[in-house]
Amino acid sequence: MEPPPPAPPPPPPPHPLPEEQYRNWLDLPQEVTESILKRLGVIEILTSAQKVCLLWRKICKGPSMWRTINMAAYRDYDLMAAYLDSWSMPYDVEDMCRHAIDLSCGQLVGITLGPFCTDDLLKYVTESSSELRYLGLSGCYKISAKGFSEAAANIPLLDKLELAYFGTENFLEAVGRSCPILKSLTLIRSVVCWDPFKGCDLSAVAISENMPGLVSLLLVGNKLTNDGLQAILDGCPHLQSLELLRCRHVSMEGDFARKCSERIKNLRFHYFSDQEFRKILEDGGYYDEDETNDCENFGLEYTNDW
Repeated sequence: MEPPPPAPPPPPPPHPLPEEQYRNWLDLPQEVTESILKRLGVIEILTSAQKVCLLWRKICKGPSMWRTINMAAYRDYDLMAAYLDSWSMPYDVEDMCRHAIDLSCGQLVGITLGPFCTDDLLKYVTESSSELRYLGLSGCYKISAKGFSEAAANIPLLDKLELAYFGTENFLEAVGRSCPILKSLTLIRSVVCWDPFKGCDLSAVAISENMPGLVSLLLVGNKLTNDGLQAILDGCPHLQSLELLRCRHVSMEGDFARKCSERIKNLRFHYFSDQEFRKILEDGGYYDEDETNDCENFGLEYTNDW
């Protein structure tokens, strides 16, 4: 009996790719690597990216990485911690924010903060960042009018402010006093905040009397009336862009609508229907049979408010 034929030889190892077809991430220009890392969140950079290698650590420590800081992405973590005592975060967002501020070495020009922000943190941010030009605060219910006023006094170069779901006319007055070159303002409020059926021009008056240099204004869910809007038009002669979204007590009709369109270069107005308003009330738990009837009797064809 003949022995079995020998097994075929193993296939040769794959031919290595030419050296030029391999790409070493460390060979990327530093500005490209920095641009890539900036797309990560603050906490991702501080807890992970800077630990990858010495080069990435050096880049992540550079002040140019921290000229703008967006902490709004972590607002939901703070809200959950506030409502669920048993839920805890694996890190302290406020401490992370302070660390990022320190890394900016005074070069910070823009920052967005969420509900975790306190008077002390806002003071720390503004005292460390005299070059700050943009400030965004969303749901920062822990910030007091006094704390905000003291912080505003530290950032005279501020030219863009966004306040969402908190704040009063006192905040606007403080900014007007301390930030004379402010050009852009965004105010966002819930439509069902306070009494959704009653107009209020306090914020509009505060804007008109304290922010004459405004060029751009966005109001969402504001309770201003046509009188309040007229006050803004009179008090802000440089206003070029105006957006009114869900402002329930403003009616763009007839001569007033024509005057606004002639006065404002870029005008956007959201016509707030009865159906849309009712839906928002119901979704917000504000639904009531009598109040819905009040809405129907209010003569509301277009609207939006604070």
